[in-house]
Amino acid sequence: MPRKMQGRNVPLARALRLQMSLPEVLLWQELRGAPDGVKFRRQHPIGHYVLDFYCANAKVCVEVDGFSHDTGDRPERDLLRDEWLDAQGINVLRIAASDVLKSPAEIAQAIVRHCLSR
Repeated sequence: MPRKMQGRNVPLARALRLQMSLPEVLLWQELRGAPDGVKFRRQHPIGHYVLDFYCANAKVCVEVDGFSHDTGDRPERDLLRDEWLDAQGINVLRIAASDVLKSPAEIAQAIVRHCLSR
């Protein structure tokens, strides 16, 4: 991906870091600090997208999906995004926001295990 194209999303990524949803904040509290040596970035720009969380070493993207991902054209847009990321060699994990709210530590542990297995 040309650096110029990635640069377009940097201001958006910075703004999104300040506007994270509660499930994203709770998950970030668990993932920050490289648990088990697995480092994550939050609101990471790539291509035309900004990923909720990204583990570069494992090439894993974690998307926290709230209710809006089930409405309107979001399912189709998410599918296109997932296909593009897959073509870049990036594995996409979609996690329901409600699951994160129930147990952010357990979700984070599962994500870390997944990244370690890649």
